[in-house]
Amino acid sequence: MDAASALATDPFTASRSPLLESVPRIDDADARRTRLQAIPGGPPRIGAWPDACRFAARCRYATKQCRDQDPALAEPEPGHQYACFHPRPDAAEPAAAPAVRAGSRHPADADAGAAPLLVLDAVHKEFGVRKGVLQRTVASVKAVSGVSFQVAAGETFGLVGESGSGKTTVGRLIASLEQPDSGHIRFDGTELNALRGGTLRRARRDVQLMFQDAHASLDPRMQVGSSLREPLIIQRIGDRASRTARVAELLDGVGLPQSAAERYPHEFSGGQRQRIGLARALALSPRLIVADEPVSALDVSIQAQVLNLMKSLQAELGLTYIVISHDLSVVKYLADRIGVMYLGKLVEIGPSESIYARPAHPYTAGLLEAIPEPDPEVERAKQSEAITGDLPSALSPPSGCRFRTRCPLAQDQCAAEEPLLRPFGDDHLAACHFPLQPAVPGLAAATAHGDF
Repeated sequence: MDAASALATDPFTASRSPLLESVPRIDDADARRTRLQAIPGGPPRIGAWPDACRFAARCRYATKQCRDQDPALAEPEPGHQYACFHPRPDAAEPAAAPAVRAGSRHPADADAGAAPLLVLDAVHKEFGVRKGVLQRTVASVKAVSGVSFQVAAGETFGLVGESGSGKTTVGRLIASLEQPDSGHIRFDGTELNALRGGTLRRARRDVQLMFQDAHASLDPRMQVGSSLREPLIIQRIGDRASRTARVAELLDGVGLPQSAAERYPHEFSGGQRQRIGLARALALSPRLIVADEPVSALDVSIQAQVLNLMKSLQAELGLTYIVISHDLSVVKYLADRIGVMYLGKLVEIGPSESIYARPAHPYTAGLLEAIPEPDPEVERAKQSEAITGDLPSALSPPSGCRFRTRCPLAQDQCAAEEPLLRPFGDDHLAACHFPLQPAVPGLAAATAHGDF
């Protein structure tokens, strides 16, 4: 076994093991029922490093020696060095990961006959490409092409796919930041794309967006407290005193001190800014939060803290989430059901466990194959290839199946005929002429719009 494999499978340092425990595991069937083992606290501020072990304040195995002395590098085997007084966690075993209270549920767990909270029905959205002095529209980007799905109250729905697949556009349509060209978006029975003016502003209280880039979404000239008060002012909720109290409540809810209200965004770390973004999304007590790549820019330990926080708040407040991400391990940890998008279309949709255990579409299988393994030997032993080639242009998508130009199973039928969603299990649909799993006989084939 080489040094890299030894480090992954039998870590020497106390800090290495928590980093691995912070990563959601794709092969862990119970991952969604337990909390991730996030490293507590945060790194010391630059220029304020202690003279002793710099990790001691966050280490669960630290002793007085760690807080008084700085460990030197040791080399137990060639190419593998560490600086730790207690390199093997033999003296103290870490506490078992506490169970997470169920904060999300599958639609089957909802009240019988209850209407879904959110319904997308055959939603289309194109963006014009303008050219010349007169800015004439010469082409259109087909960002979303006939997307349909439903989300139950209290559920977490994951939307995955490569960059450019249309995930973020779907999120912006749900949050009414964009209007669909056709189709319907209904929230609790109300047609969102039919609302205008004050009616739309009031409806936005219930649907909030957690932006991908938390730093860019915060005004650098506004203190955090002002950013959190702003939605309350726009919606004309409360007076000055109640808004100040609400800001303190929001900061406490996401694990930040009340003094954070007087600071500016650049004074916070990436993970802290993401917590601020979550606090702002919670300011109006919404029922649905669209989280666009909520942890993509964070290191694995801070990512684990944010994911645990999102789950805890969902359990406490009864939130419904739509989580948009390219990281399938993160989506599996959070989501009850998953929709896989490719070039503006849903190619597979179903329960999380079914999607990961029995993917029917070659694109879904390729995304799963591309997930990196923490064990180098397992990663090198992978037999099948992940997705090859580049995403085609959304200006002129391929005919028939849009994935056919990159699919190893593609045949002439794929170019001539667009596949419809077909059933591959309970609530599990995929659109493929030559799927990886046999379709379930006896279940009605889905229409082009779909009912899920």
